[in-house]
Amino acid sequence: MLLVVNAGSSSLKLAVFDGTLTEIAQARAERIGTGGPADHRAALGTGLAEMGISPSDLTAAAHRVVHGGAGLTAPCRITPSVEAEIEACAALAPLHNPANLTGIRSLAALAPDLPQYASFDTAFHATNPALATTYALPLAERNRGLRRFGFHGLSYAAIVRKVKENIESVAKKRFLVFHLGNGASACAIRDGQSVASTMGYSPLDGLTMGTRAGNLDPAVVLDLAARHGVEGASRLLNRESGLLGLARAADMRALQQAGTPEAAFARDHFAYWAARHAGSLIVAMGGLDAIVFTGGIGEKDAAIRAAILDHLAFAGAAHDPARNAEGAVALHQPGSRVAIWIVPSEEERQIAIEAMTVREGGA
Repeated sequence: MLLVVNAGSSSLKLAVFDGTLTEIAQARAERIGTGGPADHRAALGTGLAEMGISPSDLTAAAHRVVHGGAGLTAPCRITPSVEAEIEACAALAPLHNPANLTGIRSLAALAPDLPQYASFDTAFHATNPALATTYALPLAERNRGLRRFGFHGLSYAAIVRKVKENIESVAKKRFLVFHLGNGASACAIRDGQSVASTMGYSPLDGLTMGTRAGNLDPAVVLDLAARHGVEGASRLLNRESGLLGLARAADMRALQQAGTPEAAFARDHFAYWAARHAGSLIVAMGGLDAIVFTGGIGEKDAAIRAAILDHLAFAGAAHDPARNAEGAVALHQPGSRVAIWIVPSEEERQIAIEAMTVREGGA
């Protein structure tokens, strides 16, 4: 059995897959260290017990790691050097990589001999051309690793796989995929490969998010750093901005229920900037054949989908309001130049597939 671990700063999601890559159990822990389990090691033990699985039942484990930097661009077995590279990227994804490392180390403490593998959210975007990833900075700064990476790659890789398996071939297709949740991004996928993403050097760039500001004029960042210090500015931009900054709530459902002008503005802001960034991605692909929604907001919030699609009607995306309201798989009207789908991403299964591929290759 293969255990997939998705560790957040105060949460832990576990899934177990059998030899046919069928999910057979799952568990989740919230509020780790603040009213829930004492720490990630305790959460792991509790989660395994809830699923009726002991560490000795497992043959391997696989982890989601958000930032792999320029060096970790494919799934791999976790070694001390890989762990060190993940740690070196922690400053680039401060909400994620430290938690991912905690999950890896907690499981190693419970099962020291268990082979562990990592899949990276940045890896799917390694196919982006240099024009899409290079910042117009002096060479010395670019040589330090300042460039665009892109994130949510496991979600996007799963979308490509699922569309190919269940809907149609992705060959010679230009897909605009929206991964919309507390963290939100969009990706341009041409012929099954990422060619551009809204996120950049870190997961902070791009769309308006739950607590992250998204795209900003660098002068705003400099002003905030001068006023609040670098750590204060980082906290403000990562944890106190986005929907929370606009309307004092980071949850789209709460904003929808609030019915206040500021809540409505925050939702409009989210949809407007998602569509505005999409225009850039359409240029990167040289056109548009299909739009895909995934993630908690993308799959469940019909009003947000409709708002984004209304902004993109000029690109040939004609959606059926009734099908959108019911959350159908296909949302496009007959005759729409652009197909529109809702596709759950199945990130955990994607991680399991990648780990098993590496394991079968002898690692």
